[in-house]
Amino acid sequence: MVMSPELDRATVLRDEAAAAGHLARICFKTGPPALTGVELEWTVHDAADPARPIDRARLRRALGGHCPVTIDPTSPARRLRHGGTVTVEPGGQVEISSAPRPSIAALIRATEADVAELVTALDAAGLVLGRTGMDPWRVPNPVVETPRYQAMRCVFDRRGAAGRVMMYSTAGLQVCLDAGEPDRLAQRWAAAHAVGPPLLAAFATADRYAGRCTGWASARMAAWLAIDPARTRPVWSPARPDHDPVAAWTEYALAAPLLCVRGGPDWTPPAGVTFADWLAGALPRPPTSDDLEYHVSTLFPPVRPRGYLEIRYLDAQPGRQWRLPLAVLAALFAAPATTREALTVAAPVADRWYAAARYGLADRPLAGAAVALFELALGALPGLDLPAGIHEEASREIRRRRAAAEGRHR
Repeated sequence: MVMSPELDRATVLRDEAAAAGHLARICFKTGPPALTGVELEWTVHDAADPARPIDRARLRRALGGHCPVTIDPTSPARRLRHGGTVTVEPGGQVEISSAPRPSIAALIRATEADVAELVTALDAAGLVLGRTGMDPWRVPNPVVETPRYQAMRCVFDRRGAAGRVMMYSTAGLQVCLDAGEPDRLAQRWAAAHAVGPPLLAAFATADRYAGRCTGWASARMAAWLAIDPARTRPVWSPARPDHDPVAAWTEYALAAPLLCVRGGPDWTPPAGVTFADWLAGALPRPPTSDDLEYHVSTLFPPVRPRGYLEIRYLDAQPGRQWRLPLAVLAALFAAPATTREALTVAAPVADRWYAAARYGLADRPLAGAAVALFELALGALPGLDLPAGIHEEASREIRRRRAAAEGRHR
């Protein structure tokens, strides 16, 4: 058997112990929290007719030199002026991944500038960014076709329509936080999960889809929950609150079925084969460290360790409102004492993912937890050293959201 040059450069993994060691090295890089990043994703619409499908050629022209190679192999794929990287998702959703910054104020300023640059480019092409976590006008429509996305669609179709809805019709907001020092890792890991249901409920925007009201506060999260629990359920659970993060993630990753096996025109894997099965000889060649890293990129839990903690459970927000959940999360994780309190108040609702997606803050336990988290965030907000204008705006909006949640809780 002749292996590709990429495989030659990677380490062949012979057993689960080798895979576990590699995951520990790449997925949890500990140290004093220093950097924060944000990833903003939007559906894209024709400015005159938001229900009109958007094709790949139109997006390619609009994005120009920032276009990713997935829709233009000849593109230089330049970063935006302030360091953000532009990607295009399977349904034509556009995403900016910020360069991480040591200050929330610097992150907000740089990201706002990159968003403005993107908006200007899209505006010249008659395109606008969506304002919610779900396409409110259109049914799923493939825009970007790659071997990865084709394999994803094939695997997801085995379980129903939710995979296509997720791939082609959803848009999220991701906040990226450092994993923290070794003695704080478990607490930050648990808190990042526990605050998820109340914050998902508080910032849900995806109640409409394809021209109708869905009956969900976040139909986006409903789609994620319906895909495949082996790759979308939370890694941390209040049922096992003290489970070591590295061990929990290793178990999760090795037990998850393969979504792609790279090589040739068709990357679709045999049904039901997990990475552990691959290590045990289920496929013609042994997996490599590169295969393992690619495999974990196809796992989509609400919090995913990527050397840092990638918080994935928030819906896209309208306009500049993405700054608020970013500020809330940054405030909750700014100091160990605040993070510990956030975990304490959120732990009783930490398993209410379905309720958060279905009912939002109409679920009283989630509304109560959201009130407490907003109160904590308000107290910690001065420590973020935000410019006066942004601080005042964030404080005002957190108080408004807290009052709304308190009204639901009564």
